[in-house]
Amino acid sequence: MNIIVGLGNPDAKYKNTYHNIGFDCVDALAEKLGINFDKKKFKAVVGEGSYNGEKIMLVKPQTYMNLSGESVVLVKEKFKDARIIVVVDDIDLPKGNIRYREHGSSGTHNGLRNIVAHIGEDFERIKVGIGRDVSLDLADYVLSKYDEKTFQPIIEKVVDEICERLA
Repeated sequence: MNIIVGLGNPDAKYKNTYHNIGFDCVDALAEKLGINFDKKKFKAVVGEGSYNGEKIMLVKPQTYMNLSGESVVLVKEKFKDARIIVVVDDIDLPKGNIRYREHGSSGTHNGLRNIVAHIGEDFERIKVGIGRDVSLDLADYVLSKYDEKTFQPIIEKVVDEICERLA
């Protein structure tokens, strides 16, 4: 079982914000694979399907970003041997850069920090660089809207990266 977790905040007002890039990438993956988010469980909305002959579950925690671990730990408890890949925004990467890590620390990201606190560092992550606007408070910046024309190709690259990792 492959579990892809996109991090974000559940309210519609956060759609297309930098902090919701994980949700947006998982939504794009769901569209590509024909998977619907049609279940509510694990404190998340969930879609299930298959890719390359293996089961895949897409997860969008509904706990808000800083409590993402509360959802991920429930998934991990149910599917102990599943491969988990978390897609997340990263202010420490230049805007548009994508970085894959097999495991590691949470860095400066509170959502990742909460996941690490709940399940440890043994999960994969794909970080999407959002850069940082130093003229704005950090919270104001990550909750600001990104330019869809700029980020749509980046989201497509993330979807390709996930599919390549699952091949």
